[in-house]
Amino acid sequence: MGIGTNIGRMSTTSRGGLAVAVLVAATAGVGLAQENPRAFARAVLDELIGINTTDSSGDNTAAAQAVARRLRAAGFPAEDVEVVVPAPAKGNLVARLRGAGHGRPVLFLAHLDVVEARREDWTRDPFRLQEQDGYLYGRGTQDIKGEAALLVANFVRLRQEGFRPERDLILALTADEEGGRGPNGVRFLLDRRRPLLDAEFCVNTDGGGGQSVSGRPILYSVQAAEKGYLTFTLRARRPGGHSSQPVPENAIYDLAAALLKVRDLQFPVRLNDITRRYFEGTARLKQGQEAADRLAVAKGGPEAEAAAARLSRLPYENALLRTTCVATLLAGGHAENALPQSAEASVNCRVLPGEAQSEVEARLRAAVGSGVLLEATSPLRENPVSLPPPALLAQIESVVHAATPLLPVVLTMETGGTDGKSLRAAGIPTYGLAEMFYDLDDVRAHGQDERIRVSDFEQGLDFGYRLARELARSR
Repeated sequence: MGIGTNIGRMSTTSRGGLAVAVLVAATAGVGLAQENPRAFARAVLDELIGINTTDSSGDNTAAAQAVARRLRAAGFPAEDVEVVVPAPAKGNLVARLRGAGHGRPVLFLAHLDVVEARREDWTRDPFRLQEQDGYLYGRGTQDIKGEAALLVANFVRLRQEGFRPERDLILALTADEEGGRGPNGVRFLLDRRRPLLDAEFCVNTDGGGGQSVSGRPILYSVQAAEKGYLTFTLRARRPGGHSSQPVPENAIYDLAAALLKVRDLQFPVRLNDITRRYFEGTARLKQGQEAADRLAVAKGGPEAEAAAARLSRLPYENALLRTTCVATLLAGGHAENALPQSAEASVNCRVLPGEAQSEVEARLRAAVGSGVLLEATSPLRENPVSLPPPALLAQIESVVHAATPLLPVVLTMETGGTDGKSLRAAGIPTYGLAEMFYDLDDVRAHGQDERIRVSDFEQGLDFGYRLARELARSR
């Protein structure tokens, strides 16, 4: 059924949000998360979706405080629940489930901020959780208040069950991951309150996780690396003049010619431990030439170059194989009746771990030539890989296979970016381990009518609970 033509089955929250709020307030301290985990997780998600946390008009602090109230009501000591507010509306929640001290803590991470969502762009209110035809709609359901709600529900459940982990479990729900006026919550906490986040490793629910097609699981990905973020500004300058007397020397033409060279620039193929294992692991999911190409790229040898050329036609695989640079912003001229005196463009590069900014810059300079100025305006940050130890990977696989036997568990590299980059750079290995499955044909994060399957949310709750208990064991 079309989401705009059939209202379908509405959730308890859409029929009566007040009734749910009263129910949660009355039962949060007496075991709702333990007695009915799904109802509690849904109530947490309802509350988080209802709090606008966009950069322009939202309040991340209000969301962090709402979570803090739930944790304290569930019995977490006040000293183990902290809301850190480095700037107005940019609050971060950090809570700790105390363990027996046998090993360093495990950090569980999600962010509370969301990208902009205008009511006129959606077929429904983006800041009101609604259920229809087996889906939960609302800004942040995918990215990533759904994951945050699952973490909160499971931390509360573990506390109410009296579970004592072998080591501390830390919950961090942070601000400004999506970008904005800042400060970014993870970077601020690392810089100013490092002990709150310090851990043996981090479980980042903003990466990795289950992948499905039409609801059928195909693999579980462990995100163990991310590409770096680097932006250059290209500038062309000319004296200008009157448009009635054009000359060949034109800043816009100079810039356009340079951008065409950027378009045609292809960086060399470079695999790391993560991408090599990704191509090898996904070969079994493909057939024919593509399966052979993935194996050839993973193994190297004489067939690898031709195989990589064929795989490079696929945007995601191309991004895994090499550093990429692409024009993203353009401006030029100062009047419609004047020859342009200047023109400039932004070129955004996503850089493989281990490649230096100087190397990327040298290749760009060689491509665009000397007639255009090139300046790095968003410099590259340190971006190491987090290759999981075999014992940790075995723990993850055991939880995945308990839920979905024989499902391939594959290491992946994020082609975009998350807060995991900052944690890795600070010496905290970080693994993208989302709790839910996400359908590859229905990715609506940052888009219109963002949604998740009810079944994926409920199964993610169980998965996250088992994962937390398993990783609570000191290896």
